[in-house]
Amino acid sequence: MNPPDSGGSDSQDDDEDDRHNPVRRCFVSGDRLDKERLIRFVTGPDGTVVPDLDNNLPGRGYYLRAERTIIEQAIAKRLFGRGARRSVTVPNGLLETIEWSLRRRCLDLIGLANRSGRAVAGYEKVRKAVADGQADILLTASDAGTDGLRRARSLASAAGPKTAEITAFTGSSLGSIFGRDVVVHVAVAKGGLATRLRRDARRYTGVALAADGGERPG
Repeated sequence: MNPPDSGGSDSQDDDEDDRHNPVRRCFVSGDRLDKERLIRFVTGPDGTVVPDLDNNLPGRGYYLRAERTIIEQAIAKRLFGRGARRSVTVPNGLLETIEWSLRRRCLDLIGLANRSGRAVAGYEKVRKAVADGQADILLTASDAGTDGLRRARSLASAAGPKTAEITAFTGSSLGSIFGRDVVVHVAVAKGGLATRLRRDARRYTGVALAADGGERPG
């Protein structure tokens, strides 16, 4: 993929002169939201719309709320030109690519947290992390059974309202990270990885057709 166009007087992000301001406007809804709740796009030199999930590609950015219906509306009504302020081409499967990319990013972050000792799996280990005040994020398998959901509610209650709860991934997806067939409960400790996981899981949940969408579309 070619790098996005970085040129000219349009190098600033849409509606904002302050590059450090975290608020941007969704070009479909008009809502002004923190960038953590939006997806940034830039335009490649060939006029192709490019999603910038890390918010760091060069070029003038334009934003959509990280919600599936909003992105579908932008595609169906050909509104990306409004955000880009020029004629653009929307690649086939853009929404599916965003969904898969966010899913992969979340699972990769959980894997990094595991390898760096910032995540634990299994009810007893998670319960201990909660009791020790070490759980910033609680993940529960989206296909957890009745007992798993009961335990998840107990863990969340003990952890308190500041702890994020994520139920976007199946037990087999979580299990593959920890070398098991199935994992129902995971805790991630506070830190940079947890901050990034909170952001990407929120966006993934917003755009996913169903939790844990599976393999990347061809």
